[in-house]
Amino acid sequence: MERIDHVLPWSHLGSERKISVFRFGHGERKAYIQASLHADELPGMRTAWELKKRLGELEAQGLLNGVIELVPVANPLGLGQLLQGNHQGRFEAGSGKNFNRDFVELSAPVAAALADSLGDDPHANVRLIRQAMADHLAAMPEASSQLQGMQRVLLSHACTADVVLDLHCDAEAALHMYALPQHWPQWRSLAAHLNVRVGLLAEDSGGSSFDEACSLPWLRLSRQFPDAQIPLACLATTIELGGQADTGRAEAEAYAEGILAFLAEQGLITGEWPNPANEPCEGMPFEGTELLLAPHPGVVSFLRKPGEWVEAGDEIFEVIDPVSDRVSTVCAGTSGVLFAIERLRYAQPGFWLAKVAGREALRHGRLLND
Repeated sequence: MERIDHVLPWSHLGSERKISVFRFGHGERKAYIQASLHADELPGMRTAWELKKRLGELEAQGLLNGVIELVPVANPLGLGQLLQGNHQGRFEAGSGKNFNRDFVELSAPVAAALADSLGDDPHANVRLIRQAMADHLAAMPEASSQLQGMQRVLLSHACTADVVLDLHCDAEAALHMYALPQHWPQWRSLAAHLNVRVGLLAEDSGGSSFDEACSLPWLRLSRQFPDAQIPLACLATTIELGGQADTGRAEAEAYAEGILAFLAEQGLITGEWPNPANEPCEGMPFEGTELLLAPHPGVVSFLRKPGEWVEAGDEIFEVIDPVSDRVSTVCAGTSGVLFAIERLRYAQPGFWLAKVAGREALRHGRLLND
C-alpha cells in the first residue's frame, strides 16, 4: 500500500488540511473509490475502512490485478463544520456551496487539445484522453480556495480510472445509485451485490456532480467526434448507502464485500468471489423522481418505509398542526420505489420530505436538489 497525502491550499494560519489517498496494487486498469464527500454522510466512510483492511489483505496475497485507489475521507473541510453539536457537512460554511457540485468540466478542454489526434484505435484514444484530462487539471491556475483545491485533487485521481465509486448516503433511505443510462447494464451486478433498491439514470442531472464529472465527458466526446472510436471508458456512479445513521459493522462489511466482488467481475481482483445474492433492481429515469413536500408546517408522521413500492395515491406521510388541529395527508403522485425520507420530522417550506422513483418522466432540466 502506498499513501499519498495532498495538502490543501489556503489552510488557515496555524492549521493544515490534507486529502489522503491509499493506493493498492499495480497495473494498467484502475478503480477509484471515495467516501463522504458530503462529510455528514458517514456510512461510506465506515465502509471505506472495511475496504482498506480487505484491500491490504488482497494486496499481500497477490490477488490485485490492477490499481485500486481509496480515499476514506474525501472532505476534511466538512468534517470540521459542527454547529452546536450538529454536523453541517453538505455545504461549505464559508461560501454556502454544495461540496458535490461544480466539479471541473473536462470534455471541452480535452476536445480542444485532441481535435486532430483521435482516431480509430479505441485503446489509444482512451490513453490520449486520460492524459489530456490529467494535463488540463495540472495546468490550471492555482486553486483560489480550499474547496476548489480539494475538488481538483479528487478529480485528478478519479479521471484516469476505469471504475469510480462515490460513496454517499441520504437522510433515511434504502440503497440507491445514480449513473448514466448507457452504463446501467454494467451496474446491474453491483446493484445486485449490494441489494440496491433502484437505479436513478440520467445523462446529465445538472450541477456537475463528481460522478458525472468523471463519466459524462466520455459521452460528450464520443458524440462530438463520431468518426473516432471513443468508448465510455469511465464507469462512474454515486452509491447512496442507506441513511445517515446506517453505520453498523455488519452493513459496512457486507457493502465492502459486495464492492470487492464487483471489482473482481471487472477484472481488477482475482480469486474466488460469490455471485450476487440478490436480483438486480430496476433502473428508472431520474426525471421520474417525485419530491413530496408538505402543504403547511407541522410535525410529520411517515406512513410508509424507505424501500417499499408504492402506488400513485398511496398515503406516504401526514403533517399535523397541533395548534389549529389541521391535518394533511400527502400521497404519492406516481407509482414507484419510495427510496428516501427526510430525517427531520418538522415540515418546513420548500424542503422535500420523501422521494419516489417512478418510471415516467415528471421533471426536466436540473434534476439534482441541493
